[in-house]
Amino acid sequence: MSAIIDLRSDTVSKPSDAMRRAMAEAEVGDDVFGDDPTVNRLEAMAAERAGKEAAVYVPSGTMANLISVMTHTQPGDEILLGDHCHIFNYEVAGAPRLAGVQTHPLPNLPGGGLDPAAVETAIREPNIHTPRNPLLCLENTHNRCGGAAVPLAEMDALTALAHGRGLAVHLDGARIFNAAAALGVTAARVARDCDTVSFCLSKGLGCPVGSLVCGPKEFIALARRNRKMLGGGMRQAGILAAAGIYALEHNIDRIHEDHENAALLAEGLGRHEVFHVRRPQTNIVVADIVRGTLAGWLQAFRREGVLAVAFGPARMRLVTHLNISRGDIEDALGRIARTAGAVPA
Repeated sequence: MSAIIDLRSDTVSKPSDAMRRAMAEAEVGDDVFGDDPTVNRLEAMAAERAGKEAAVYVPSGTMANLISVMTHTQPGDEILLGDHCHIFNYEVAGAPRLAGVQTHPLPNLPGGGLDPAAVETAIREPNIHTPRNPLLCLENTHNRCGGAAVPLAEMDALTALAHGRGLAVHLDGARIFNAAAALGVTAARVARDCDTVSFCLSKGLGCPVGSLVCGPKEFIALARRNRKMLGGGMRQAGILAAAGIYALEHNIDRIHEDHENAALLAEGLGRHEVFHVRRPQTNIVVADIVRGTLAGWLQAFRREGVLAVAFGPARMRLVTHLNISRGDIEDALGRIARTAGAVPA
């Protein structure tokens, strides 16, 4: 069997030798006491990249979003968010169960945004019978909308609407650097009008673990307390934070390569009549199954050493990342071509 070409997610990326050396050489302390110098440096770098006052390092993107929701709200509140967003679909109902908030999903537009009129209608007037609406959650890039980079004009309109009605805005920016690359701006510009933003180090940036929550100093102080309550306080975390520093310094400028490889992959898949492929904006390729079954195609891909994941009843997702080269994509397309006659109608 040839080497596996793993396109299930950018979370499968592995740290480079240089990143591992940075981790091995990291100066550490006790982060819960606030004296791990490497974590402190990472948090300062993250806040600067996001255009915010402060940041806190947390173990995962799911925890980052949960901490953000908890810090923005009180139990019994209702948050507004997209029906295809990560918080609503992939975080095990943590917001209702652990933050004690009701989630009010609104239809996501195909490009990952929300209809401002739908948001306006969903905001409740103050009433003793209804929950408060203190928070609107956005996502950019948008995973379930095919890695779409939500346009800045749409972001600006939604944040202005929310702030005008007294809502804060949290941005799930797990792949914010992909959004920035696709939109031709900085991550700080993408998150500019959002009160808080979270982003992952373990996706497009190639780290083994970790995410950041960025926002105002007072917010981050309370978020740090909520991190502790959720069991996210780590000790000599500088070993992990060093990977994040390396990624912020070395792995952002190359993200456009992942987008180019995704475009090449989508073009190649689209040559087969059995797939209907959306043109990707970033590093996520979504293919609808026209002939055969999703399970059959995933199994056929796996037999050829290409890994993808289900993304709906008749849809698969393939994600490029820094461990996937152009040559890997060309190899994967050759292997996929061999499966074309192997899957029954």
